[in-house]
Amino acid sequence: MAADSDARRQIITATLDLTAERGWMETRLADIAAACGLSLAELYRRYTSRQAIVADLGSLVDEDVLDAPASDTADEPVPDRLFDLLMRRFDALQPFKPGLAALARTGRGDPLLLCAGGASLMRSMRWTLEAAGIGGEGIGGRMRTRGLAMIYLDVLRVWLDDDSEDLGRTMAALDRDLKRADRLMGICNRRDFAGFRRREGAPDTPPPPDTEPAAHPT
Repeated sequence: MAADSDARRQIITATLDLTAERGWMETRLADIAAACGLSLAELYRRYTSRQAIVADLGSLVDEDVLDAPASDTADEPVPDRLFDLLMRRFDALQPFKPGLAALARTGRGDPLLLCAGGASLMRSMRWTLEAAGIGGEGIGGRMRTRGLAMIYLDVLRVWLDDDSEDLGRTMAALDRDLKRADRLMGICNRRDFAGFRRREGAPDTPPPPDTEPAAHPT
């Protein structure tokens, strides 16, 4: 099992390293296999495409985040719990940053990559909500997942350019976006996200008079 996990991480790392060096469009499966000391057949048994390798990075980071010792945030407001979980995610992504930056520049014209990456992102955000003690299933859960994905993608752009050791710019952007969601979209109250607390199937209630209705994320 450990050997399989090591091989998986090695393949993902080699793929992102080659992408950082050459760009996405010039990164070939044969090059990835050679960098890992594998035959094409051995690589094929694990992944059938470059896009699948990149998508699996999301799962690898999910596991790293979910395996991390739980911080003592159970009694904290949901925005604080989400801040902790998403910063864990950025920390886990740090070794892959050069490749992800190159991927953002050179992979935009690959529709298969965008599709695989989008599915991976939504799965990751759903699990992040679960780890924060929030439901991610059902219609309401899908809306919450999409909203969190929008925040994550906005902060991801900052993280890609953040070369500080403490990721100060990233933390500031994440804190800003979560507070903005709280303040402007009526997503949370003093202890929890109001929309996240609503049970599936319960009737909608109007927002308080001094707040704006939550915008539907697209």
